[in-house]
Amino acid sequence: MSEERPAEPHEEPRVSDADAWATACAEDLEAEKARRRTTYGPPPGSAAEELKKLVDTVADKLSGLQSPLGALAGPAAQQMVRQVVQQAKAAVEPVIERNPDVFDHLAAAGNELLAAYRSAVQSQEHRWTSGPADLADEWRAERRGEGTGRDRGEGTGSGERIDLD
Repeated sequence: MSEERPAEPHEEPRVSDADAWATACAEDLEAEKARRRTTYGPPPGSAAEELKKLVDTVADKLSGLQSPLGALAGPAAQQMVRQVVQQAKAAVEPVIERNPDVFDHLAAAGNELLAAYRSAVQSQEHRWTSGPADLADEWRAERRGEGTGRDRGEGTGSGERIDLD
């Protein structure tokens, strides 16, 4: 019979395989992040940070525009444009700073809406681009009373036909 002896107080605890694996994964992840930063530049910030950058960029562009009216009206018109841009920035920036999470949620919601739209368009495109044979087969099945996938409740509707006459 072998007895396991307790670790001596001066011995370092052994690193388990799980800890070694977690450490190796973390190192690999950091190396990959560094490689991507080198290749693609820094990752985008939060939605609030990106919106603030957009506001700053648009404000700089608007302030620097030389409009035909500015040439006619003179420096007074350009000063008025700068003032309006500064007022807009002063109104928007506190909202962004107070509610940064809201913009992250709005960005996520926008991504979900885009995915839903893309899904709807892709399924419709599939129907539009399916060959005439597919449409003919569907028409023949309807004529025989077999129905189609939509009639069997496989689509998003209830599967009931609606008589419009």
